[in-house]
Amino acid sequence: MLEKRNAAFELLHSYIKNPKMIYHSIASEAVLKNIAMHLNQDEDEWGICGLLHDIDVEITNAEPKIHGTKAKEILLPLNLPENIIEAIELHNEISASKPRSKPLHHALAAGETLTGLIFATAYVYPDKMIHSVKPKSIIKRMKEKHFAASVKRENIMECELLGIEIKDFIELSLQALVPIQHTIGFIS
Repeated sequence: MLEKRNAAFELLHSYIKNPKMIYHSIASEAVLKNIAMHLNQDEDEWGICGLLHDIDVEITNAEPKIHGTKAKEILLPLNLPENIIEAIELHNEISASKPRSKPLHHALAAGETLTGLIFATAYVYPDKMIHSVKPKSIIKRMKEKHFAASVKRENIMECELLGIEIKDFIELSLQALVPIQHTIGFIS
């Protein structure tokens, strides 16, 4: 699967130039892999889904009406598993052709969204490091609608559709991100 991951990473770099978007994609990959492991799902497959979920964000200029649909057009010819392409298409509910209904759909929507809230929370800590962030801080920030206002809390709460309580979902996500925090732009 390493070859597939390397190919996916190269593909990501051919479409995404903004380093912050690369960091977000790598973070989403790590979170999805950890959630997959927790749920006894295919970690490599879920990881690639997290890595590639925003592959069209720069060519669509993040336009909600087409973000996700262009990703599907990019990914279909690559013979990726259908469930990966479908989850990527559906992670943006505004352009989605149908509602999210499968575990990977919910995991991607919740996980990639939570990375944004974790990043925003880390940035307000004195050391600006993910390892300092505690689950209770994220839960507190979830209730503060003006903090990271663009983060859709309802997407994060889809973790419950996976049978994972929010506190546990946050812990799993932090466990995935702390070891890679330097890779995703958090420098002490």
